[in-house]
Amino acid sequence: MGTLRWQSLLDSAIKQASSQPLKKLDLEVLTALRIAGYQLGWLTKVPVRAALHESVELVKRARKRSAASFVNAVLRKLSTTPLCSPANPEQGRRVPPVVSPSPETLSEAQAHPLWLVERWMAHYDVEAAQNICRQNQSIPQTTIRLRAPDAESKLSAEGISLSPGSVLTSARRVISGNITKTESFRNGQVAIQDEASQLIAALIGSAHDRILDCCAAPGGKTLAIADQNPGAAITAVEIHPHRAHLMRKLLGENSQRIQILTADARNLPLAQTFARILVDAPCSGTGTLARNPEIKWRLKPEDLPQLHNRQLAILRSAVQHLKPAGRLIYSTCSLEKEENEDVIGQLLKEDPNLFLRDCRKELDHLKTTGALTWPDPGSLTRGPYLRTVPGIHPCDGFFAAILESR
Repeated sequence: MGTLRWQSLLDSAIKQASSQPLKKLDLEVLTALRIAGYQLGWLTKVPVRAALHESVELVKRARKRSAASFVNAVLRKLSTTPLCSPANPEQGRRVPPVVSPSPETLSEAQAHPLWLVERWMAHYDVEAAQNICRQNQSIPQTTIRLRAPDAESKLSAEGISLSPGSVLTSARRVISGNITKTESFRNGQVAIQDEASQLIAALIGSAHDRILDCCAAPGGKTLAIADQNPGAAITAVEIHPHRAHLMRKLLGENSQRIQILTADARNLPLAQTFARILVDAPCSGTGTLARNPEIKWRLKPEDLPQLHNRQLAILRSAVQHLKPAGRLIYSTCSLEKEENEDVIGQLLKEDPNLFLRDCRKELDHLKTTGALTWPDPGSLTRGPYLRTVPGIHPCDGFFAAILESR
């Protein structure tokens, strides 16, 4: 994960130490060099000689034995560069803030594609872009959602140290201990879920009779919605059969009251209508780069229009199944305008039977009921939309809009 987070910075250092252009290196060789570079520059418990030896052995095991001496030479040179200065024993390497950064300097220092940094500086501002990049380069804290009244005390008895969540009453942050090894986790009394993701599910509300989750896998939000609405009939749609299967395993005994359909949300095979619909749309995922650093190297600008069209098609299909006076929550874990405001704006132009509700009102309601602990609900919004930003809010970057039918 660390190698992926800092890939461009590592490549830049490797380029300076290598006698060969990076594009000419076999992928196995380049990968071994990146891993060793990360060990040398960020980790504190791996001696230099061990990082060098193991990376040479990796190349040999990848049947690239002829490159072993080259890798050894590059890494010996790399180990003497500023990149590989001693790391902080507790936090690893800390890259200092860039003073008055340009997109180029921030992109280089914080190992992000230039085109993403330019977008964030334009759509948010320079300080926000710095905060986003800095947060993306850190290891995110594990957050859980409590599903049983005694779950917290049981976790404490199992040696798990927790602190309160920052946004929601139901959330706890794991200070120490492996939550996945606990009986409470295995029994489904707690669920690992970022607070922004929990907040999206909270927007659905409670006491509804029929709920549709259009893009449901892996099922964390579906489960949260089911917990909020124990008497509701819930339909969860997932396009990929293997993900639908995994979702059934995650839901466990809850799957008995949740109908899971394997279908394309752009063409829903449903006749009924729903009081609440969640469209947590497939997206670029740029709000989750701390957890998924590979996305920033895979994503391309031309992907965004394609995602926009897919998201709009799913929304068009979903609104056909919304009851009069029903609400549809549209959400993504993207920071990009094309996938968020632009999708909602286009749908509202097309469908006069829909109107946009202000998310602030729903957040105020959650605050009044005690579900929301964040002190300033308005700071979680941007215009009428929910908007959390990594590095500004203590969670992933999510967008949400609440649409209501007339």
